This record gives sequence, structure tokens and C-alpha cells, in this order.
Amino acid sequence: MQVAAWRPVAWFLARTLRHLDRGVLNLSGGRISATTLLTGLPVIVLTTTGAKSGLPRSMPLICGIDGDRLVLFATNFGGAKNPAWYYNLRSHPETAILYRDTVYHYRAREATAAEREKYWTLADAMYIGYAAYRKRASHREIPIMVLEPLATSRAPTEAG
Repeated sequence: MQVAAWRPVAWFLARTLRHLDRGVLNLSGGRISATTLLTGLPVIVLTTTGAKSGLPRSMPLICGIDGDRLVLFATNFGGAKNPAWYYNLRSHPETAILYRDTVYHYRAREATAAEREKYWTLADAMYIGYAAYRKRASHREIPIMVLEPLATSRAPTEAG
């Protein structure tokens, strides 16, 4: 879905897609999102604790899968700032993930320098728009968050 990488389309999607995703996720009982229907990309619902508010915050996000780890790219559609969920994870790294109607528990950390290269390769193979987002956000280093399952939680797999 290369058209999603175009600046005007990315601007539109940044403001609307999460709302569409939430609606489709609610209708499907958490099994599928609008993004998955349109692109086939894996979408999770990340629930964080607000860095400032301390309140739960949920956001549908595309994620990469690396074994039992999930990988999140804080591109914010190539925007000028990091997304709020990134700051929430930095302040409160324990998180819940809803994927295909099952909740999993993770601890988040930032990717190491060596992991960053590996995960950008994963991102580019997964979705062509990430390269355009990196170009638009070249004034900042886009954070990559690695989510590792807590001992009490099994990790989702691509097969579900």
C-alpha cells in the first residue's frame, strides 16, 4: 500500500486510521482491524499507562514480530514529534497487548543500536511507508521499542 506513504495520505491516516481501527476492532471483538483488512499488516492494541496522567491509554498500532518479541516503530507517520505512546512506555514499561482477541503482557525497552538496523530491515520488508516516514522525520531519531513477554504471558505468533 505505497499510496499510504504519500505525505497528504499519511497526514489523513494519522488523523483517522486509529478511529477506523478502533471501530472495526470493537465490531470484530478484537480479532481484526481496518488496517489489517486494508493492508494485511499485523495490528495490536497497545495499552499503556499515561506518562503524565497515570491513566490507561489504548492505541492500535502496526507491529513487527521477532520470535516472541513485538517491535514498535515510533514513526508517528513521519511527524515532527514522537507519538505519546512512546513516552508512556518509557515511563511505564509494563504494558498489555490485545492481539486477535487475546491479551498478552509485556515489558518494553528501547532497541539497542545493533537491533535498530535489524528492525528497520524488518519494518521496510513489512511496509514500504516506513522509508518515507524516516525521510520526513529525518530531524529526529525514530525510537524503536522492543516488547518482551513477561514470564506469565505467552507471546502471539504470526499464525495467531
